[in-house]
Amino acid sequence: MNNTQNYTVITGASSGIGYAAAKAFSRRTKNVIVVARRKTQLEKLQQEIWEQYPAVDVIVKVCDLSIPANVYQLYQEVTEYPIETWINNAGFGNYDSVAQQDLSKMETMLRLNVEALTLLSSLYVRDYKDVPGSQLINISSRGGYCIVPNAVTYCAAKFYVSAFTEGLAHELRAEQAELKAKVLAPAATQTEFGKIANDVAEYDYDKSFAHYHTSEQMADLLLALYDSNETVGAVDGETFAFSLGAPVFSYAGGSLHNQKAVKGGR
Repeated sequence: MNNTQNYTVITGASSGIGYAAAKAFSRRTKNVIVVARRKTQLEKLQQEIWEQYPAVDVIVKVCDLSIPANVYQLYQEVTEYPIETWINNAGFGNYDSVAQQDLSKMETMLRLNVEALTLLSSLYVRDYKDVPGSQLINISSRGGYCIVPNAVTYCAAKFYVSAFTEGLAHELRAEQAELKAKVLAPAATQTEFGKIANDVAEYDYDKSFAHYHTSEQMADLLLALYDSNETVGAVDGETFAFSLGAPVFSYAGGSLHNQKAVKGGR
């Protein structure tokens, strides 16, 4: 195995966009560290990559990131590898009204979609802020820029991902840091998302959506964001066109009414 190159960490890599993204980065001979709960799926991914790209190093990390202690442990375990890119893809959704939603499921979703992503982003930024070529890419959603009916809590969590990542991008730019923070916002994508969000055994994307992307298509769009100098890569929910651009949310960086900075940043 080639251990001399940098690595790309991809969470939620056992299926969907994460699975396809690992293959897409491997196609560019990027070493990958794939993270998810399902060992069998990760080992299947590992073998598929090795069959096509035997020179690529594929590190499997089995981890449930909805448990906070595991988040820190995972990061500690991967510190031995030089990490060029960190992709926070792990997450799941939910379709239900706020009044009817399963609160236990919501607790797990928020820990994974929000807390784990924030912790891993923060840890990576601390270590790689001044490393040339480093990138943090967080996976949000079309629902991270608009509110979808019966998915209010999920959208709120993804609004957090979008705002957090855009804000971090502004912060890094202001500090003239080397690391770039970016956010990818897919629309409907044919993955296990539909089954989990709706709590069903089978989910037909053809019946549910007029248009959708495949995981492989979204992985290619992720690479386009990776290659660009832009902060946001977003799929339009109506046209399904993909665009790369600047942060969307307003940023009060130049306001005279902001809290004055103090020594030590506190």
